[in-house]
Amino acid sequence: MFTPLFSPTSSKRILFFISSDILLSLITLYSAFVLRFAFYIDNTFLKSFFITFTILTLLKITALFIYKIYFVVWRFFGFSDAKNIIKAHLLAYGVFTIIYLIFSDIFAPFPRSIIAIDFFLSLSMIGGLRILKRVLLEDNKSIGSMKPTLIMGVGSNTAMVIRHSMEADEVNYYPVAIVALDKGKDAINSYINNIKVYSFDNLSSIIKDKNIQSVIISRELESNELKIVVDRLNKLGVTDIKQMKMMGSDREKLEDISIEELLARRPKDLDEEAISNFIKGKKVLITGAGGSIGSEISRQCDSFGAESLTLVDNCEFNLYSIGEDINHATLSLVSITNKIELDKVFIKCKPDIVIHAAAYKHVPICEANPQSAIYNNIEGSRVVIDLSILYNVAKVVIISTDKAVRPTNIMGTTKRIIELYANNIDAKNTEIVAVRFGNVLGSSGSVIPKFKKQIELGKDLIVTHKDITRYFMLISEACQLVLQTGAIAKGGELFVLDMGEPVKIVDLAKQMIRFYGKEDEIKIVIGGLRAGEKLYEELLINESDKKTIYSSIFIAKPTYYNINKLNQDIEELIEAENKIDALQNIVPEFVFTPKE
Repeated sequence: MFTPLFSPTSSKRILFFISSDILLSLITLYSAFVLRFAFYIDNTFLKSFFITFTILTLLKITALFIYKIYFVVWRFFGFSDAKNIIKAHLLAYGVFTIIYLIFSDIFAPFPRSIIAIDFFLSLSMIGGLRILKRVLLEDNKSIGSMKPTLIMGVGSNTAMVIRHSMEADEVNYYPVAIVALDKGKDAINSYINNIKVYSFDNLSSIIKDKNIQSVIISRELESNELKIVVDRLNKLGVTDIKQMKMMGSDREKLEDISIEELLARRPKDLDEEAISNFIKGKKVLITGAGGSIGSEISRQCDSFGAESLTLVDNCEFNLYSIGEDINHATLSLVSITNKIELDKVFIKCKPDIVIHAAAYKHVPICEANPQSAIYNNIEGSRVVIDLSILYNVAKVVIISTDKAVRPTNIMGTTKRIIELYANNIDAKNTEIVAVRFGNVLGSSGSVIPKFKKQIELGKDLIVTHKDITRYFMLISEACQLVLQTGAIAKGGELFVLDMGEPVKIVDLAKQMIRFYGKEDEIKIVIGGLRAGEKLYEELLINESDKKTIYSSIFIAKPTYYNINKLNQDIEELIEAENKIDALQNIVPEFVFTPKE
């Protein structure tokens, strides 16, 4: 309970040193008089003693402020600070000497040798006090872990980041410079907490001259700006990069920059109010709730105030994991292809909203197991949609993929068939929509976790083709946009999320190698396209897609397919021996690329 009183702060530190310097100045001046007069001071000199003490102490404190000695933290006191104490003393005693020569009468009687004696005594004691803790820290070998640190960005959090770094004992970062980015250029050459602000153009020389080992980014940056900053730092040899993030109104935390943040396309039109209105107070059933997409959608629905959550998955461990995060949810270990058991789930939970995220998604596995992929993705999705219509679910949101556009693999083709089914079925009182988007950062089986693991093991990164590209979006933001589409959907639409610009996987690999500082250890190997893999993914089929009220969400032009014929074709597909021909019968644009 005494922590707030004795915890270090800038104001307490300054007050302590000013008080200490006043006391030390009194001791050193008295000692100078004692030494000068052989340990006996005549009363006639007491008048000059107090005048000298008052003027000289004010001059020393002023000079120490000018050289910013009062802003230096004990554990960071260094050689440059010691030089500044000498300069401050030379300034203070020089000005005092001038005052003494001009107004010598007010000091009389006063031996001039006192000035020289007190100069050395004061320099020793005031400097020695600052050095004391540094010496103790070095004896304990705790100062060796302190890293000269660059603060990146000027904003309302900058001073707080500096104070946090200097005053928190558990933080081993010593801020020595600040670099302004675009939003802080007007602060260049000014000081924040006694640390100078430099231009981003001088980054290279700052890192070299000040031996920068770590960087703390003091404010949130757009992904493009963050990528530029991190790339530049990596090329200059700095890989210890952290970002200060607010955890609450008065709490902050240093976190590592992740490669996902560098690639993220942060949509500017996330409408949390619309999502809340869509989810709050509703009974929501989520299939595939233990997967990457399904689990995040489950968390989002919980945070937006769903009345109840029924989480469906056929993987016991995945269902257990999401159940640990949302312990009040109802967990249903059921396959979406099991119509009888899933029917019982619908009867019990009576959902208002169904979000269908369950699917086999990994292209090579689906290529190797076409029967399972087709039955799970198509028949399972038909079961979910049909039960939703049967039980008058108000709204159904189907998760689709960019691989459904002019598909070259079985997985993408199954997803395209379900888009057709969702768009053409007689939905009666149920509004059914499909949402198509590309890769999400951090999903299971995606390239980034794979590259991370290879880098950690010191292995070369395998890229299937030098020109292959993919779209990327943060999983949390993609899931919020999915819910946002559900909020504006009227039924029968196929929504497409704007994923930004596609990223070349080779460039991603290079960036990750730089990011982890492994440029001299890890190479990139071109391994060749896998079965069903496309060089690039598409999101929009043509330019006739409609815009919505949100710039990140489009509505694709619907494709008519007689539902009776579609159901017949699906039945034939499930029974067909030649799955490829049967798939192409439903989706003529499907181009099969057999494994060589």
